[in-house]
Amino acid sequence: MDGFVAPTSYRALRVDVQDGVAHREVAAVPWETLPDLDVTVRVSHSSLNYKDALSATGNRGVTRRFPHTPGIDAAGTVVASRDPRFAPGDAVLCTGYDLGMDTPGGMAEYVRVPADWLVRRPPGLDAFTAMALGTAGFTAALALDRLRAAGVEPSLGPLVVTGASGGVGSLAVALLARAGFEVVASTGKPGAAALLSRLGAVRLIPREELGAVGDRPLAPAAYAGGVDTVGGATLAGLLKSTVVGGAVAACGLVGGAELPLTVFPFILRGVALMGVTSQHANAAVRDQVWGRLAADAGLLSLLADGDLVRHVPLEGLEAEIGAILAGRVTGRVVVTI
Repeated sequence: MDGFVAPTSYRALRVDVQDGVAHREVAAVPWETLPDLDVTVRVSHSSLNYKDALSATGNRGVTRRFPHTPGIDAAGTVVASRDPRFAPGDAVLCTGYDLGMDTPGGMAEYVRVPADWLVRRPPGLDAFTAMALGTAGFTAALALDRLRAAGVEPSLGPLVVTGASGGVGSLAVALLARAGFEVVASTGKPGAAALLSRLGAVRLIPREELGAVGDRPLAPAAYAGGVDTVGGATLAGLLKSTVVGGAVAACGLVGGAELPLTVFPFILRGVALMGVTSQHANAAVRDQVWGRLAADAGLLSLLADGDLVRHVPLEGLEAEIGAILAGRVTGRVVVTI
């Protein structure tokens, strides 16, 4: 393929499940393990997301077949392509689709994917910074777009970001603040206050506050809506606390998949609940959003903050996987391959 001489093996984080127990190791994987797809990419960086941690612990709701390599994000360089849209040397990104789910993912020296999954890395955006954004930043940007499309403007009131200290949450705080919104950060990590303030949050509320709305069909209208990364009672409380004409963009469920509320927020206040999926966004949307993120110099400078973005090698992922599942990770973790 295009003169590229494939190695006999490549390094990757491999997860296997035996007797219901997941085992992880960085191992040499036979080259033939890569699927027969159009574009081969040498990966320089990936990132750790909650979905990656689920896959790494053998969660069959994310990954059905093991052994497997997680990693829903990858940045690198094309080394071989059967598709004329890409050539060796092209700098590319891959986020979402089936990468890292049942297709071997970005926590490896190489991935092989369909050409339709790839985005050319915009000028001025290096691979490390691209993965500091990754699926999290892309999702946060889509959430902002959904809120704007619903007519939510800064004049409508403050927006809440739930799970604000996590990957999507922290980047949503930054993007909403840079768009002129008053941002309220809902978090269970008081120690993240300084970071969230630097990202643009005007105040913090404890994560229990929204959930404490309880069974009441409505709460006092306090927010124009927000970006929810938690789900469950937290999302329900935010919807019940949203003003007339407000909207909430929902993209997470770490707090639960059930939504305990009535229809009152929707029919009495006209609140909109909008789902955000980054996995299936089309190529035009991906190019547009990534181009916009790459052009935001202020946002990119925030990603140089060591409190927001940390980097680990493949061998350093074991501790990070446990930490993200336990809710102890703040900001983003970039994996240097």
